[in-house]
Amino acid sequence: MLSVENVNLKYGAAQVLWDVSVKAEPSKITCIMGRNGVGKTSLLRGIIGHQAISAGRILWQGKDISGLPPFERARRGIGYVPQGREIFPLLTVRENLESGYAALRGRKREIPDEVFELFPVLKSMLSRRGGDLSGGQQQQLAIGRAMVTKPSLMIFDEPTEGIQPSVIKDIGRAILYLRDKGEMAILLVEQYFDFAVELADNFVVMDRGQVVMAGAKADMVEQNVRRHLTV
Repeated sequence: MLSVENVNLKYGAAQVLWDVSVKAEPSKITCIMGRNGVGKTSLLRGIIGHQAISAGRILWQGKDISGLPPFERARRGIGYVPQGREIFPLLTVRENLESGYAALRGRKREIPDEVFELFPVLKSMLSRRGGDLSGGQQQQLAIGRAMVTKPSLMIFDEPTEGIQPSVIKDIGRAILYLRDKGEMAILLVEQYFDFAVELADNFVVMDRGQVVMAGAKADMVEQNVRRHLTV
């Protein structure tokens, strides 16, 4: 469904990605790993349209979306859970979830029941402001908001960062649930190997703005992957 082909990306004169290629397929989780600063988030920003790529192309469902603005990519079924969550702190939980309606464009606007099945705490906090939630609850809210957009591709940028272990398990179960529905491709950026290895079907390992390893989980040697995660 998603094919990133030989993408380069720059911030001004500084190039941060060199000929990066990544694929994400339905019913599979592709995990992008690497140390801080190797270009993982920049790659996601290029995919969702927050940063223009300087070379290469991004294909989604067979069409080149490299020049589309972020809102058009969202309307075409690309959901995004950003690093740091980025929920609206002064809006209620319900209003945060309903902000996902903007991507639906004519489709039925509703909060799917599965959001509350996966994260029941959100249902009990619908009238509470987003900024009053704990970090783990905000992360669940960010995932729920992306689910409201009814995506065919879900992109997660380090969903375990700063989250307590019990909520990390809930997030892992939610990601597996979304994969196993069989309707969605998942792209997951993660630094923690133990979390990633339980979820991923395919791995992409980055270093210094390039892909240095890629393949199915069964073909990856754990020691080689971990070598690119340690400082």
